[in-house]
Amino acid sequence: MRKGIILQIALIFVFQLVAQKQEKQNFKIMCYNVENFFDCVHDSLTNDSEFLPNGARGWTYAKYQKKQANIAKVISAVGGWDAPALVGICEVESRKCLIDLTRYSGLKNLRYKFLHHESPDPRGIDVALLYQPQEFKPIHDEAIPIQFPQTPQSRTRDILFASGIIPTGDTLHVFVCHFPSRLDGELESEEKRLFVASVLRFKVDSIFAANKKPNIVIMGDFNDYPTNASLLEVLKAKPLNDSISNHGLYNLMYKLHIEGKGSNKHLGDWGALDQMIVSGNLLKPTNSIFTMQTDAHFFDADFLLENDKTYLGKQPFRTFVGMKYQEGFSDHLPIYADFWY
Repeated sequence: MRKGIILQIALIFVFQLVAQKQEKQNFKIMCYNVENFFDCVHDSLTNDSEFLPNGARGWTYAKYQKKQANIAKVISAVGGWDAPALVGICEVESRKCLIDLTRYSGLKNLRYKFLHHESPDPRGIDVALLYQPQEFKPIHDEAIPIQFPQTPQSRTRDILFASGIIPTGDTLHVFVCHFPSRLDGELESEEKRLFVASVLRFKVDSIFAANKKPNIVIMGDFNDYPTNASLLEVLKAKPLNDSISNHGLYNLMYKLHIEGKGSNKHLGDWGALDQMIVSGNLLKPTNSIFTMQTDAHFFDADFLLENDKTYLGKQPFRTFVGMKYQEGFSDHLPIYADFWY
């Protein structure tokens, strides 16, 4: 009898949240590692020769335009009738790529603007943030540099940090990250990701210290899973639980990763290398803007997938397989979360 009453109360609470959400406006936040979005112009300060017309991949203007059209198609598909308010982008080479994407692709009528800083990454790939001006009005943005104490000569992507005013009148703090790669081996490169996580946590703590109820979103390709030390122990991004603190960080992709879902497939297994992490305040329905665990997703539309001939099932439909061009999208699937205000 008691269990039945508890279940009824729980159902009423869920229905109330659903009803409340239906009355609210959607504020969709998306993040996408687009994989090697290079222009066709040589940058003498970076190692971009592989993606030039005379380079190893024969990266022509026609292929660049196809890549641009593919990215626009994905962002439009995630948005559906309502374009994402914010789109974090990983692996974009230049401001030119972002201008062409927002002004001359299928996104041109959506009138996105963008925030971007050139980073010291050796290949010249950066992170960026697209935003709808009517949904997000930037008041501050900066590139947070990464200087490794043990290997000061090493270079990697900066963290993009932006603060802006959203339709509720509140300030939303946004981080777009692309942690160091695992190409040198997971364990061999782990120390770098741990350090980047510590830099990120330091900046987050400064926001916590200045605000009792901060609205923070951290997204990107972390090259680590939610259970890895960089995220769970250093950044302290926890799975959602019954006790939500305004000054806690919570990984919306943690549960999905444990369930075997993800944005990237490695040796036959899906995993969440791309994640969206929020401050606890954004998980409270009483807040002026909020989200729920069920509002976070990996976007796995059929056109983004192809058959996995080695491990069976599906895998991301990439632009290149090895050096073979196949007109695909990326080795990562996009992630997104619906917020409500």
